[in-house]
Amino acid sequence: MKRISIFFLALSLVCKPLLKADEGMWLPMLLGEQVYADMVKKGLKVSKEQLYSMNQACIKDAIIIFGGGCTGEIVSKEGLIFTNHHCGYAAIAAASSVSHNYLRDGFWARNKQEEISSPGVNAQFLVKISDVTDKVNEKIKGMSAQELSAKLPGILTEMANKEVEGTNYEGRVASMFKANQFLFFAYERYKDVRLVGAPPESIGKFGGDTDNWEWPRHTCDFSVFRVYTNKEGKSAEYSVDNIPLKPKYYLPVSIKGVKDGDFAMIYGYPGGTNRYETSFGVKLKTDIDNPSLVGLRDVRLKFMFEEMKKDDQVKLQLASPYAQIANYWKFFDGETKQLLKFKTFEEKQTNEATFLTWAKGKSEYENLFNDYQKIYEAWRPYTKQRTYLNEGIFGSPILAFASQLLKLEAALIKKDAAKDEIAKTLEAINKARAAFVKAENVASDKNILGAVVQMFYNDVDAAQHPKGFYEWVKSKFGDVKTAKSYSALSDYVFSNNFILDSVKWKSFIANPDTASLHKDAAFIVAAAFNNNFNNNYLKYFTEFSAQNFYLGKTYLKGILEMNKAKKMYPDANFTMRVSYGNVKSYKPRDAVNYSYICTLNGVLDKYKPGDYEFDLPPKLLELAKNKDFGQYKDATVNDIVVGYITTNDITGGNSGSPVINGKGELIGLAFDGNYEALSHKIAFDKDLNRTICVDVRYVLWIIDKLGGATNIIAELDLK
Repeated sequence: MKRISIFFLALSLVCKPLLKADEGMWLPMLLGEQVYADMVKKGLKVSKEQLYSMNQACIKDAIIIFGGGCTGEIVSKEGLIFTNHHCGYAAIAAASSVSHNYLRDGFWARNKQEEISSPGVNAQFLVKISDVTDKVNEKIKGMSAQELSAKLPGILTEMANKEVEGTNYEGRVASMFKANQFLFFAYERYKDVRLVGAPPESIGKFGGDTDNWEWPRHTCDFSVFRVYTNKEGKSAEYSVDNIPLKPKYYLPVSIKGVKDGDFAMIYGYPGGTNRYETSFGVKLKTDIDNPSLVGLRDVRLKFMFEEMKKDDQVKLQLASPYAQIANYWKFFDGETKQLLKFKTFEEKQTNEATFLTWAKGKSEYENLFNDYQKIYEAWRPYTKQRTYLNEGIFGSPILAFASQLLKLEAALIKKDAAKDEIAKTLEAINKARAAFVKAENVASDKNILGAVVQMFYNDVDAAQHPKGFYEWVKSKFGDVKTAKSYSALSDYVFSNNFILDSVKWKSFIANPDTASLHKDAAFIVAAAFNNNFNNNYLKYFTEFSAQNFYLGKTYLKGILEMNKAKKMYPDANFTMRVSYGNVKSYKPRDAVNYSYICTLNGVLDKYKPGDYEFDLPPKLLELAKNKDFGQYKDATVNDIVVGYITTNDITGGNSGSPVINGKGELIGLAFDGNYEALSHKIAFDKDLNRTICVDVRYVLWIIDKLGGATNIIAELDLK
């Protein structure tokens, strides 16, 4: 504990970015007196030990990593989990069929026997943390940029594995402040997680892509799961003999409601920010990276949506990947607009000028931005090609899978390759193929493949095209400037591959050879683009990445030295964080003033019978008409409060995070940010940043009145 205290002292003495309003995703184990005092000033009423303790049960013990990419919270003494609907979306879709369509109709287990196993979904609890900065620094001392970039991930993995050796825990060493600090985290993973409840998609995803990232937002974005253990209370694979988890701590649930100005705290696992990004990085993002991503995802979504509208089975099949692609399609578009609007590039340049003034005469830092300029100028000509490869060419599912066969090709041509090495590769490829075939929708993928290959031709520098590829397209299918030729190419790929033919696939797996691979049309296309990048341009990306990482580490080291008297927080990196702020209305533009809450009446205003995004179940309409609100009604507005906004600082990964009041009670679930502040990964806006939260009373009303799942309500500790 002494080491952690000293470590935080270093953190609390530095600052960049400067704290503005409620900015900051704080490590709860390292809050320090200054941050905690500010939380109390804003309305927190629980002690630091109640927030985080390694020696007694506390709020941190109720916070979980849900499914590997979201946050969830334990809300009952029998391991009940609340998280977002979009976090449970894949599990709900996997449990559904056309005859039992839980995405469309919702699902409510009336008892534990009706709960549905969710293979692949797990819950991770944080059990231990320690500072390993000195140990890591000893191992990386004297490394060059290339060595550090190449070896650090392996060093951190090896160290984490050693720390949990002989235990049932899983370890991770996380880099803080761009590899200037390192913390070890140990987690306990529970593998038996079951679906307990989910609203119909028309409620859980109400507003769809139109309302995504927008306020007011009327989505009831929640789902309910439960963690199970074996009879000894230990993690175990699914078994009918397993019992509900007996948690160390669970959150009580408040139905008092919120007022403008109320304290709000969000606990969870924010995935990633880059608030120390340079002006060079911002410009590359706004000029090339984001516009490319948006354009490529737009095409993929268009063709997927066309097929989803035609068939319920296809909608179930594509629901989860479509939602994932769509979410950040809109984000990247909004991020670019806000970065430009807020002149983030210019602000970064101002900050960098201040740094360079301080750095004069300091050899480690004074040439830092000259080096930055060189590496960005060297990489910039190739960045679009890499984006078009990953988001475009390999945005086609069949080409993405075919690219995995390159690993098999490498194993087959390797001199003196051991039989067991080839066998392991075949086993992995065969497993990946089974997952691919299950998820593949040929109709949409045909259109995607043709479109992205044409976009690569039109948008990427011709000198960077795969050598001879487009000449081959022209000789075989016609003019490379017309969509008709790419449609013909796509038809050819889907008619001349063994990947989708189970009989041919089994024959190939039984006796694999490179000649068969080189005759497969999907492999031919995937290999042409993949090999073009790997053979000619990967070296530039590797060099850029290594130098950018090394310079970033140096830059942060300088900022730590320059701002010794100011506090700071580390970038989000999917480690446990707490942010705090207040429920608060805002004015996004002239003559517009957004309330801090939105209500069921607003849901009804948006309702469009039969619409893909704004339809509603008849029972909800009936309950609303009869004002059957029960104990969940907000007396101030005489209605159900659907959602509210806070000033909390969050990012992706916080989806499903509990919103907690000053007494430590659950008042909602965080699920989105607002469009006007989508630059938040790089720059926090003190005036416009808002977190969109579903009010827990709307969640409970849906469970109770619409779902009739009073058994779930009975489990909760309502305040």
